[in-house]
Amino acid sequence: MTTWREIRSFSPAVRLLLVNQFGVNTGFYLLIPYLAVHLSRDLGMSAAAVGTVLGVRNLSQQGLFVIGGSAADRLGARGVIIAGCALRTVGFGLFALGDGTAVLLAASVLSGLAGALFNPAVRAYLAQEAGERKAEAFALFNVFATTGALVGPLLGSALLLVDFRAAALTAAGLFALLTVAQALMLPAGQVAPAEESVLADWREVVGNRAFMAFALAMVAMIALESQLYLLLPEGARRATGWDGAAGPVLVVATLAGLGLQLRITRALQRRGSRAGWISGGLALMAAAFVPPMLVTSGAAADPGDMPGAVLRMVPVLVGALLLQTGLMVAQPFVMELVPAFGRSRLTGTYFGVFYVVSGIAAALGNAAVGWAMDTGARTGAGWLPWACCLGLGLASAAAVARLHRVGALPGTPAPVPARA
Repeated sequence: MTTWREIRSFSPAVRLLLVNQFGVNTGFYLLIPYLAVHLSRDLGMSAAAVGTVLGVRNLSQQGLFVIGGSAADRLGARGVIIAGCALRTVGFGLFALGDGTAVLLAASVLSGLAGALFNPAVRAYLAQEAGERKAEAFALFNVFATTGALVGPLLGSALLLVDFRAAALTAAGLFALLTVAQALMLPAGQVAPAEESVLADWREVVGNRAFMAFALAMVAMIALESQLYLLLPEGARRATGWDGAAGPVLVVATLAGLGLQLRITRALQRRGSRAGWISGGLALMAAAFVPPMLVTSGAAADPGDMPGAVLRMVPVLVGALLLQTGLMVAQPFVMELVPAFGRSRLTGTYFGVFYVVSGIAAALGNAAVGWAMDTGARTGAGWLPWACCLGLGLASAAAVARLHRVGALPGTPAPVPARA
C-alpha cells in the first residue's frame, strides 16, 4: 500500500490534521529560524534582549502545554486547535508589524501560547480519531511534520530575499488559512462532562506513577532529537572544516524520515512489543553518537583537504541517519502509549504533561551538551559531548525496558495484520 493510499484509508478529520501539521511546521520554520538574526541585525537589539524574546516564546509554549491539554479535554480539541492557530496568526503578524520590545514580547507570548494550545490538542484529537491505528496515524503525522520542517526554511530563505516582514506576513497568512480550514472542516467531537476540577485532573495525571516514570524515562528522545540542530551540525563542521556542513546532516535526516517512517512503523507493528521497540529505538539513537565521536574528537579538519573532509563527513551522516531511524522506531509507539496510561477523557492532559516533561528535558539536555562541548573544547576532550549523549540514550533505553519488565506500562495492543 502506498503512502497516499494509507492516508486515504483514514477519516477526513485525520487527513485534515495531517495537512494542518504540514502547514504548522511550514509556517513555524519559515519564520522562527531567522527571528534571532532579524532582532539583532535589523532591529539592533542586544544579545540579552534577543535571548529574552526567544526565551519568552519557548517558556510560553513549553511551560503551558498542560493548559492546552486540559483545555482540549474540557472544551473539545477542535476549539483549542482553532484558537491556537488563530493566536499564532496574531503573534506572527506582530513580529511583522512591530519593532518595539513590548510588541515583540507580546508576539513571543502569543506565539508560544498558541503552540501550547494546539500541540497537545492535535495529538489528543488524532489519538482519539485514529482508534486502534494510533501508531500508523502518528507515523504519517511525523511524515507531514518533517515535510513542513523541510519546506519551511526553504520558503523562508527565499522570502528573506525580499525582507523579514514578507516572511512573517506569509507565515501569519498560512496560520490564518489553517484557522479557517479547521473552523470549516474539522468535525466537533463529543466532550465528556467534567466531574472534577482541573487541579484534580492534574493531580490524577501527575500522581500516575507509572506514567510519570515513563515520561521521565523518555527524556532522551526529545533531548537527543534536538542534537540534529546542535551537536551533529557542529560535529560536521569540525570534521570537515566547512561552515555549511550542517546542511547535509539535516537533509539526510529529513529524507530518511520522509522515505522510511511509515514503512518502519507498519513493519514493527506486526512483530515484537511496543515497549521493546521504544527501548530499541532509544538505544539506536544513543548509538548514533558513536560514529561522529570517532572523527570529531581530535583537532579540527583542514578546510583545504577536500577528500579528507568527504571521508570524515561520512561517519557524521551515518550518525544522523541512525538518530533519525531510532526516532522513527520509537516515536509513533510512544505517542500510541501516552494516552493508554489513563482515562480517555484526560488524553489531552496526559499529552500536555508529557510534553512539559519533554520540554524541560530538551532544555536541560541542550544546556548539558553545550557545557560538555565547551568543556571538551577547553580540555581537549572532544569526545565528551558525544559520550554524554550516548550515556543518556542508553540510560533511557534501560529505564523503558525496566518499566516493561515490571509491568508498569499499559498492555500492548494486538499486532496489526498485514494489509494487501
